[in-house]
Amino acid sequence: MQFLVYIIVYPFLWLISILPFKLLYLFSDGIFILLYHIVGYRKKVVYENLKLVFPDKSEKELMRISKAFYHHFCDLMLESIKSLTISEAEMKKRFTFTNIEEIKQHENNNRSIVLMCAHYGNFEWSFILQKYISSKGYAVYKQLANKYFDALIKRLRAKYNSYLITTKETIPTLIKAKRDGELTINGFAADQSPKINKAFHWNTFMGINVPIHTGAEMLAKKLDMAVVFFAVKKVKRGYYETTFKTITTTPKDYKSYEITDIYIKLVEQQIIEAPEYYLWTHKRWKHRKKSPH
Repeated sequence: MQFLVYIIVYPFLWLISILPFKLLYLFSDGIFILLYHIVGYRKKVVYENLKLVFPDKSEKELMRISKAFYHHFCDLMLESIKSLTISEAEMKKRFTFTNIEEIKQHENNNRSIVLMCAHYGNFEWSFILQKYISSKGYAVYKQLANKYFDALIKRLRAKYNSYLITTKETIPTLIKAKRDGELTINGFAADQSPKINKAFHWNTFMGINVPIHTGAEMLAKKLDMAVVFFAVKKVKRGYYETTFKTITTTPKDYKSYEITDIYIKLVEQQIIEAPEYYLWTHKRWKHRKKSPH
């Protein structure tokens, strides 16, 4: 059944991916009408998230952000599909880096990197980074239920010298890389809600006390990696700009969860600046406390 679904769906995805960008975004506008006005996909979740973290904003402003988010969300889905056939040159033109030397400096110092980001802007196209640097890229991800689509996603990442690994594979894979003297850059989008039974740390995120993923910090300390945050800015439709900020090159000098808390504040800055580009469809604040843990 999985293979049947794959061979039926994949041709449609491929046809969408070869559309010129002008047609792709016209299609995105149509998907927006369907998703927002007709189906109402997760509109309640999005609105409740926005109202929770922006209690001082008016109803009109919350609706404006919500609507702008859905426009971006549809673009993001189709841009992700576009990854199937987009050329390297086109990707480099549309997803740029303002200070790539920040990463290269760590490479020159023979340091592997924990690269932290948020579900913000277009996090899917960030894999083009590998075409500018020499470190081998790993990204921690959740396996897709359909093994054929899972394999497809892995192939797409591999063409940019990036490799997807599960949570269970992360530590043994990176310990081996370090033992072999291999420089790695390891991507974590750590802003979503962890399972409550694995919540080791709580702090405020957008003013709400919630559990926060700490795996990236733990890995950085265990393997003595530099920790770098990257912020994505949507310049205009289909164009993104990324800026790197080194949090620390000496993670073991920080108290437990201090690096994680710095990361969360950097994510907040992005969201406050332009909230419509954050992934509001996730139930990020489903576990929350009224007072600090």
